[in-house]
Amino acid sequence: MSLPRSLEDWLAHCERLHPKTIDMTLDRVVALRDRLGLQFTVPVVSVAGTNGKGSTCAMLESIALQAGYRVGLYIKPHLVHFEERCRINGAMCSAESLLPHFEAVEAARIELGLTLTYFEFTTLVILRALSLAALDFVILEVGMGGRLDAVNAIDADCAVITSIALDHTEFLGPDRESIGREKAGIVRPGRPVVISDPQPPASIAAQAQALGADLWQIGRDFNFQGDQQQWSWSGRGRRWNALAYPALRGANQLLNASGALAAFEAIRERLPITAQAVRSGLALVELPGRFQIVPGQPTLVLDVAHNPQSVAALALNLDQMGFYPRTHAVFGAMRDKDIAGLLKHVAPLIDHWHLSDLPLPRAASAAELAAAVRAVLPAGRDVPVTEHTNPADALRNAAAAADPADRIVVFGSFYTVGGVLKDGLPRLAARHLG
Repeated sequence: MSLPRSLEDWLAHCERLHPKTIDMTLDRVVALRDRLGLQFTVPVVSVAGTNGKGSTCAMLESIALQAGYRVGLYIKPHLVHFEERCRINGAMCSAESLLPHFEAVEAARIELGLTLTYFEFTTLVILRALSLAALDFVILEVGMGGRLDAVNAIDADCAVITSIALDHTEFLGPDRESIGREKAGIVRPGRPVVISDPQPPASIAAQAQALGADLWQIGRDFNFQGDQQQWSWSGRGRRWNALAYPALRGANQLLNASGALAAFEAIRERLPITAQAVRSGLALVELPGRFQIVPGQPTLVLDVAHNPQSVAALALNLDQMGFYPRTHAVFGAMRDKDIAGLLKHVAPLIDHWHLSDLPLPRAASAAELAAAVRAVLPAGRDVPVTEHTNPADALRNAAAAADPADRIVVFGSFYTVGGVLKDGLPRLAARHLG
């Protein structure tokens, strides 16, 4: 059988290989890792958690780049293009550059007689690409779990665990302690683990202690404080003062930034950074779809919040934006999410719902979402609810219904935000201004 020749064909091949989308085990990936000889000789930081992983990874990357290091980043999922998942020196890899790594993983897979899930296969591809690049520093975003996540086949020099919330409970457990225990699977004996959740599950510290890991806990080993103009960070042996706020917006970004700085402090002997790199890196960091505000009329807000904790943060951020006559929501989500739980946080702010189907079997239909929205509305509150076949159509209808001074928030899933970005960043102009 001939090998696929394009990235699109390889991704389709990966989707057909394994009967399950998620099959929690490390055995297959470890076997392929060893067969491929995958290893890193430069410092590696792995980042796990429920919310804040992507922002933390982006800050680590931006600061390290400003310090002059050659940086590799594995971040997921992508919004539009698969290549977004693999970044080298701040730029996403080309499709062509990844093809030899798909071929190498496929050859090793066939030789060992193994099947791989899409996530396992593509993770091995990107790990191989990063391991063979000329880099000084590698950042790996863990998937939904930790202990059995494919990324955990790599022994990181420092683990970062961001906020823990209820998500993927069917795989990770029914409560924060269970989920924390799974996330703590990325901790390694004797190596630092940074926890940026201010109220972490006790299971994480217990795992760190059992392994003899070097635990860095926010509020004890590092902390931050700030006013309206600037903020400062302090760790075990260093302070960073008079810092500008991160370019990423949102109430939780100082927690993420603090975790990133603690990680740098924990590996400072191998990867020292300067105050200027910290300031420039935080000022220049970018991450599409994380409370991303797109200027226009109406204002557009893009956020991949998709569980109750992240939607609560989104609602707080929306509330702090100032006055808008009306807020329109474009929303699409997976059926296995706590849809009622996340809607209750944001529903009081929404004046018109535009609900979208998404192109996945496990996605909730627009009709299912409409029923969920109506169920959380208080008696007597009449809010328009419309249904659409895709996020781009939903956004077009929201823009047509909005006045120039209104705002539109697109949220719920990476596929929802990605669906409005597939033709580029939307620039909205109200109907009587265009």
